Amino acid sequence: MTHSRRDAIKFGALSLGAAATPLAALPAKGDLPNILWLVSEDNNPYIGAYGDKVAHTPHIDALARKGILYRNSYSDAPVCAPSRFAILTGMNPESCAPAQHMRAKAALPKDFQTYPELMRQAGYFCINNPKTDYNCGVDPKEIWDIQGPEGHWRNAPKDQPFLCVFNTGTTHEQHICQRDGGRVKPADVRIPAFLPDTDVIRRDYAEYYNIMERMDGEIGNWLKQLENDGLADNTIIFYYGDNGGILPRSKRYCYEEGLRVPLIVHVPPKWQHLAPARPGSEINAPVTLIDLPATLLSIAGIAQPAQMTGKPLLGRRIGKPATYAFGFRDRMDERYDLVRTVTDGRWRYIRNYMPHRALGQHVGFEWEVQAAYREWHALYLAGQLTDQQSAFFRPKPFEELYDLRADPDEVVNLIDDPRSKATADRLRKALDRHMLAINDNGFLPEGAPGEGYFESRDRAIYPLKSLMTIAASAARRDPRNVDRFIALLDSPVLAIRFWAARGLLMLGDRMPAEKTQTARTRLARILRDDSASEVRIVAAEALVSLGETSESVALLATLVDDPNSLPVRMQAMDALSNIGRAALPALPIIRKIANAELRRFVDVDYPKRMAKYLLSTLEGGYDPSTEGFSAQACLGANKGAPMFMGPPESAGWTS
Repeated sequence: MTHSRRDAIKFGALSLGAAATPLAALPAKGDLPNILWLVSEDNNPYIGAYGDKVAHTPHIDALARKGILYRNSYSDAPVCAPSRFAILTGMNPESCAPAQHMRAKAALPKDFQTYPELMRQAGYFCINNPKTDYNCGVDPKEIWDIQGPEGHWRNAPKDQPFLCVFNTGTTHEQHICQRDGGRVKPADVRIPAFLPDTDVIRRDYAEYYNIMERMDGEIGNWLKQLENDGLADNTIIFYYGDNGGILPRSKRYCYEEGLRVPLIVHVPPKWQHLAPARPGSEINAPVTLIDLPATLLSIAGIAQPAQMTGKPLLGRRIGKPATYAFGFRDRMDERYDLVRTVTDGRWRYIRNYMPHRALGQHVGFEWEVQAAYREWHALYLAGQLTDQQSAFFRPKPFEELYDLRADPDEVVNLIDDPRSKATADRLRKALDRHMLAINDNGFLPEGAPGEGYFESRDRAIYPLKSLMTIAASAARRDPRNVDRFIALLDSPVLAIRFWAARGLLMLGDRMPAEKTQTARTRLARILRDDSASEVRIVAAEALVSLGETSESVALLATLVDDPNSLPVRMQAMDALSNIGRAALPALPIIRKIANAELRRFVDVDYPKRMAKYLLSTLEGGYDPSTEGFSAQACLGANKGAPMFMGPPESAGWTS
């Protein structure tokens, strides 16, 4: 007879692992506080308590006055699913590919447990209402006592401490297309320097402030329920956003507005001995949301398993304040990129391993729901932007460095400023150490053999340190490396061949003329003979850049229609999207995919989105203004998306 994961938790059959405290040593139930997590989606700290004078967030502000405000808190990824993987597991998504990609399904090692499983073993009744989006194969109903809209502490046993997570989707990016209006008007907002200051963009900023105010009301409703139920004195309350905001160059991008989130914790007087600071305090040391599961285990008196990399922010043991917060970007929806970043709260360093791709690659959902993206793109195509505003649509530098105090909009790249050299070197080294420490999986193409927490630790498949060196050399686009890249095409290691081909691709017109024919010959051999489609795709795009189109485009057209691998289809379509008019021979296949019936959200929608955009650009009819949802479609999307949750009243719980 076999038991489910839920049964194993119930009967104590799952091992806590070598690093965990035995159940017999856990605190008694009466020694455990209740814990309430209030989670809002897609939020920068557009909040009064963080100093925003335009924001109207009285309930969150009141929570901050009697709680602890973390001034420099960050999500691990600038998008929900990888960020929620980190929160659920306490592991860096980049350590367990493909969890670092948006909308993937990573395999969590069978002996690893999530925080609700561990908290249940510690004696907590664990509730999640309703969003999951965990980016891995864990069944939410197996790890929670209650999962879904009916979840509430009122459904918990009275003699058991609860951990209750409420998620509000009111601030999710899809809602900005509604144009409901509110207290904040377009004239009230400040437009950052990287954006054109137009009426359309001002309206989106004002709308974001107004949906933040509506979300604040929902937070207030939950806090009032807790007070009315007589539980406030025995409940530690966390409020945080799951990733950065939704306005242009925020969600999906590795800048402050994509990664910085609010985090406020209220510890009632009874439990002040678990707090790191007095009520009303601020903590300036950088923290990330991966610290949250470690914090829960610290409150419950459980030692954290070795795979959980966060630091407890409060509880029975408090971690030493961190010096840095790290973030990343890999595939975001249908667009591939590879970005790693680190901040100390004052400076942000960004490393772009794919600088040949534009920062602002077209992402269908962004353009559909947000008028500001469409406006920005249209003005770029019309040649009406400044260089600073146009940078979003152009290839990226390999490295970026910003002084967040002097340049909060992150538009003045100081990477080549001699006065910033020591800071840049310090942050470079910190990022390298972090990537090696967590075994960053980002240099393995999505879908290739070797993905996974343990699988990627096989250095015969994934020699990380060497790959980091090769990828950095490729991204620097130095012509002196061409012979090295050509030689590495003979490597038996798939990931090395992949990055060698990408190095030749990124050289582009910097390729020395005397090396071009040798590069073509070797890439053509890869195109025909390599065992890995992922490597052949990069070779095909590189060959097009060197003037060899026929065989290359034919291969890409074949692979975009391959039903066996979604990552291969997306990678091939990504290559077609970036070779310009050379993709015209693939037009019949592109048109077929663009007109395909939508059957399942991920399997068809991402390639379909890519094909629709590519088709319109190849046929010369692309107009950003046509991409927006109609008012009816916007309303339907907001009512009908089951992964997002509206106000708490929709679950039947009111004060």
